[in-house]
This record gives sequence, C-alpha cells and structure tokens, in this order.
Amino acid sequence: MNIVMPQLGETVLEGVVSVWYKKPGDRIAADESLFEVETEKVSTEIPSPVAGVVREILVPAGKTVAVGTALAVIETESAQATSAAPTPSVAAPAPASASAGPGSGAGERHSRILARSAQQMLSPVVRRLLGEAGLQPQDVRGSGRGGRITREDVLAHIARAGQGSGQAPKPVNGSAAPAQNWERAPAPSGEIAQAGPDDRIVPLNRIRKATAAHMVRSLATSPHTLQAVEVDFHRVEEARRAKGPEWKAREGYTLSYLPFICTAVCTALAEFPHVNASFGREELIVHKRIHLGIAVDLGFDGLVAPVVRDANLRNLRGIAAEIQRVVERARAGALQPDELKGGTYTISNSGSFGTLITAPIINQPQVAILSTDGVTKKPVVIEAAGGDAIAVRPVGVLAQSFDHRAFDGAYSAAFLRRVKQELEQRNWLAEIG
Repeated sequence: MNIVMPQLGETVLEGVVSVWYKKPGDRIAADESLFEVETEKVSTEIPSPVAGVVREILVPAGKTVAVGTALAVIETESAQATSAAPTPSVAAPAPASASAGPGSGAGERHSRILARSAQQMLSPVVRRLLGEAGLQPQDVRGSGRGGRITREDVLAHIARAGQGSGQAPKPVNGSAAPAQNWERAPAPSGEIAQAGPDDRIVPLNRIRKATAAHMVRSLATSPHTLQAVEVDFHRVEEARRAKGPEWKAREGYTLSYLPFICTAVCTALAEFPHVNASFGREELIVHKRIHLGIAVDLGFDGLVAPVVRDANLRNLRGIAAEIQRVVERARAGALQPDELKGGTYTISNSGSFGTLITAPIINQPQVAILSTDGVTKKPVVIEAAGGDAIAVRPVGVLAQSFDHRAFDGAYSAAFLRRVKQELEQRNWLAEIG
C-alpha cells in the first residue's frame, strides 16, 4: 500500500516530511505514528492507516513534495497472509543498530527518540531556521513529541524576541518550495524591483509564500466588491463595562468585541444563507452549518484562519471560549489540520490596531469575508420622539468583501444591515448573564 502526502488544509499544496518514525523492515500498527509533516500552516504527526511492515521509504526526511506524492510503501498484514511463504530475502535488512531487532516496536521507538540529543531530534527545516536566526536548540522550548522543537516553536521564539527588543523580528527563510502561480506570472516591463546597495532583502518564509499565493489566486478568481456599515457599539460596550471585570477574573481573558460580532453574524447568516456559501464549478454551494474562520495574526509573520465550528449553535459565552481556544492554539503552533478546514465564512479582526476600514480578500472557496475595524468614540445623532440629540458613542466600521458572482450588492447590504441591527439593538447584558 502506498502512503501519500496528505492534504493538510484546503489551500496547502505541499509539505515537508520532517521526521520518519519508522525505517524499512519495521512493523507498524494501524494508527501508530509513521512520519511528521510540516506545512506553512501546521506541523503534525501522520499515523499509518494500516498495520503491516514498512517496505520502502520513498521520500527522505527534509524533502518538500506535493500533496498526493507517494512517500512510503507498507505491506499490509492481509497481504502478508495471502502471499507465499516468507523467505529471509523478503524483509529489508535491518540497520546494524543494536536497538533495531525483532522486538522493536512503539515503546522502543519512543525510548530511542527520547534518548537522542536535542540536535539529533531537529528536523532539517528547524535546523535551517535556527541557523538563519543565529539560535541554538537550547534557546527554544520544544512543544513537539518528546519535547522536540518544531518549526512553529522557532518562529514563535523569534517573534517574541523581536517584540521584546522593540524591533522587528529577524526574518528567516522557510524551506525551499516550488514557485507558485503568482511567482511565475510575468511582470510588465520595468516592474521587477532590483535591490540597491542600501536595501535589505527579506526572503519570504513558507507562511508568507502560501498567503501570497492564496491572496493572488483569490483576487484572480472572485470579482471582489466592498461594502461597509458604521455600527454604534453602545449596547455592546455597556455589557462589556458591566461584566468585563468579572469575566476576566473568571475566564482569564478579556471580553472583546469579537464574540459579540460573531454572534450577530451568525444570526444574520441564518437569514441570508447565500453569504454562508462556497463556489463550486458553476454553482453556489449554500451551507446549512455555520463554521466561522477567525483570522489570526502570527506575530506579523503570516496568518491562519482556524475554524469555530457550528458557531450558530453556541451562545455568546461558547463562541468567546472557542475563539480564545483556537487563537491560543494558532499562536502556539498547536493547530491540527482539521482545525483549519471547512470554514464557511471568515472574520478578520484588525480593530485592535485602530484601523478605520479594511478591504479584506476572500478566503477561497468562500464567497464573503468581514473585516472588523477599530471602535472609537464619535458624536452620534440619537433620534427620539422629543427631537434629535447628539451623544458620544463607541462607533466602528464593519466592511464586507463579497464575490459578486454569488449575489448582488443589495443582498450584501441587507445582510450587513441585519448584523448592524443585532449589534445595536440586542440586549447583550442579558446574554452575558
């Protein structure tokens, strides 16, 4: 049976085989870890889908290959049972290591891994990142199997070091990858920049390359249209002021605007389902379930969009807790591939930086994405039976980019109006409890 490079994320086209946990001739159980893959999004162990004997390793550790590439061959137990009587020449010869014998299994492999030095446990990608950043293995705390250092550990360490010094993190180059479509596209004459003597060249790491390729592909695929509404967050802010201190003391994190926005979005998506959709070949696929992608910045080194699944079935507290969980896992480099798959609508949150309005790029194959920008105090006209009045209120902009193939401006505008109504009129204080 051929073992192939899996698809670890909807937009991931390739991966690096960073570690093999088995060698030719080793037996392996179903669901036992066979190898580890690093992509621009995640680092994860891949289990064997079957039990049997590893007959051949086709791709060495450290090599970048496309999704679907055959990596290894496993002779399954059923194939062994139906084959001719085995001969000494059937099994690949075991290495001369004293630890590799007939009884070698998961426990012994685990012991061998733990017995290696930190340097021996490093994947080629991690070694390269450490070297480019001028770091030693002992400088970085590993979060991988048996304390092994992963690519995300190195990038997180570099980001923290850059923030602590007040300077931008030193750029590191990710592992080499085949040119993406955006890299191959011919530029008009005279538009290719050339570095001068005073310029600094910053190679794109794997996350940045993947983000760039996805964004260019999205703009080339979808006719983007931007619409925006101003929202008076007065009721939301009242709830945050009244319950925020108690919330932080109990939950351990700040009650931000984002869970309120996500809750309002879920209500509006149920009423305007074509916004919660994906584009097929020549059809719109409208999703019944609402899985919100939450864009997470990785220390200015790139971004990922982990998914809050069935967000419409969660209350405000549940949405806030799940957002906090996936954001923490994303920044710790602990996301699993399934946590990045299946989003039906994405929310990008730049508001913490005080932005006025952002035109986000759609996360393919979805048909819309919402940007939440900064909330600031502004004078607002309050309409009342006794006459208009002016009050100072917290106001922010919600901006939606949508694929004009999926629906028209009126549909998008009606959806945004519904989100605005929810945020401005809902009794959020009662929702928090």
